[in-house]
Formats: sequence, structure tokens, C-alpha cells
Amino acid sequence: MADGRVDAGDDVKGAAPGPEQVTAEAGGSRPRNGEARGTAGEGPVPGAEALGPRLEEAGLRLLVDGAVATITLNRPERRNAMTFTMWRTLAEIGASLPDGVRVVVIRGEGPCFSAGIDLAMFSAPGSVGPSGPDPEGDDRFIAGLQAGYTWLRRPEIVSVAAVHGHAIGAGFQLALSCDLRVIAPDARFCMKESALGLVPDLTGTKPLVDIVGLPRALEICLTARTVEAEEAARLGLAEIVAPEGGLDGAVRGLVDALLAVDPGAAVATKRLLRQAPGNTLEEQAAAERREQIGRLRALNR
Repeated sequence: MADGRVDAGDDVKGAAPGPEQVTAEAGGSRPRNGEARGTAGEGPVPGAEALGPRLEEAGLRLLVDGAVATITLNRPERRNAMTFTMWRTLAEIGASLPDGVRVVVIRGEGPCFSAGIDLAMFSAPGSVGPSGPDPEGDDRFIAGLQAGYTWLRRPEIVSVAAVHGHAIGAGFQLALSCDLRVIAPDARFCMKESALGLVPDLTGTKPLVDIVGLPRALEICLTARTVEAEEAARLGLAEIVAPEGGLDGAVRGLVDALLAVDPGAAVATKRLLRQAPGNTLEEQAAAERREQIGRLRALNR
């Protein structure tokens, strides 16, 4: 959890949200521009009524359009600074997604992806967060926040972060939690926790080390410096750098390509690739055999 604000004096710019986005707020879905659609291409957004006004309270929007769910961080007046309520509601969204959703896109409204944790939550000492002599309770508290991030790794979905402007601390970790990152030329990543006397605790340390290696991860985290788009792409923190003004189009192109793959093969392949770093060659070969046997049986039905 980290950084409540953009670095002092920074000029934050970003791509505007696409015109197809709709709002899922109190009472179900309410279109901004266009018609709200569900898994069958029409009707209310699945899960919106169940979440109800909590989406608006959490500063989130949810659009489910067929096989694609789009989650928008929607606190532009706070540069999408993140709160405990937002993280818990993200976990609820993950738990309530319709079975037909194959791709989840996460984006930010306004000038940036996310400026990190909202430091306004800490204005009164002891007002929020774990406290007192209860280590197990503290552990449960943080685990509940991490649940807003961990579901993005599930094999049945491919998660895509569409990043423009700043992605700081908790925002950087949210992007790291996604399987793929598409970034605008003005994207800026920063792991600010150490500058606040904290550690990254929203599941971002493992993917960061997996992607850039231990020495570079140490340097990025312990200096709390900014990694700009060109370097992010060079380090592997972004799969696609969109052209200026082309973030929405780049995301749509990637989503279309992901949906063109057989759904069962996509799930099995993501499951295999997620296992690979922790497996020996023999273990991974056995996992490949199991998955392929499953696919062959499914195709022969």
C-alpha cells in the first residue's frame, strides 16, 4: 500500500476513457454513452445490482460486455488514489464475475491510472488499518486487501492493465497483478512505499522480481524512483507501448486477439505458464502432459 499523491509538481497527463464505457452504480447499470450490456449482449451488467451503491462508494465503475469486463478506477478528482473500500470492492467484483468473462481490463479515469494509496485515510492516528496486539487480526486485515489483487491471476481470465500517466505504489502493484500491461507513452511507474516507511504489500513484489530480476527490483523499490514508459518496456514491465492517443485502440486490439483463441486452450495455457517458474523441468513436462490430455479429451467429445 503506498503513496497517496503524485510526486510534488509532476504534470500528470493521460488518455481519455473510451466512449463505450458505462457506469454500474446504485440500482444496476447506467450508461454514460451507449447501452449497458451483459453476457448475452443486452440487459443489465451482471453483478452490478448485487454490488449496488458500493461501486460508487468505492470509486469504481464496472462494465461487462460479453466476454470482456472493464473495471475503471473512478476517483479522478483524487487521481484515482486507492482506499481500503476500493480494494475490498475489487475483491467482490472478482468473486461475482459471470462465468463467461474471459478478459478483464483495468483502467483509470482522468489524468492517470492511480496515484497510489489515499493518504487522507491516515489523517487521524489509529483511524484505519491494523492496530493493537493481534497479529492474526492484522494478517487477516491485509490479506483481505490483497484479495482485491490476487483474483486477477486466475487461469480462467486474462487480465490487462491499461496504464496512462502515473501508476504509483498500490497502483503500480495493481498493474503488476495483471497478466499483461498496455501503456501510453506518458506512463510512469513508481514503487513509493519505502519512502513512506512501508513495504509493498499488495502482492506486487513477486511479479516485479519475476519480471525485472532481484537486483533491478531492489533498485526500483529502495530508491522509489520513477520508471518511465520507454524503460518500462525495456525491462518487460509493459508488453505494448501504444502510440500517442492510441491506448484505447491498442487495448481493443489485444483483447480481440485474446478472444480469438480457443477458451479451453487459453485457460490451460495460462495455468501451465503460471506454474512454470516454480516447477522443475520434469514437473513442468508432467503438467504439460496432464493439460494436453485434458484438451484432447475435450476436443474429442
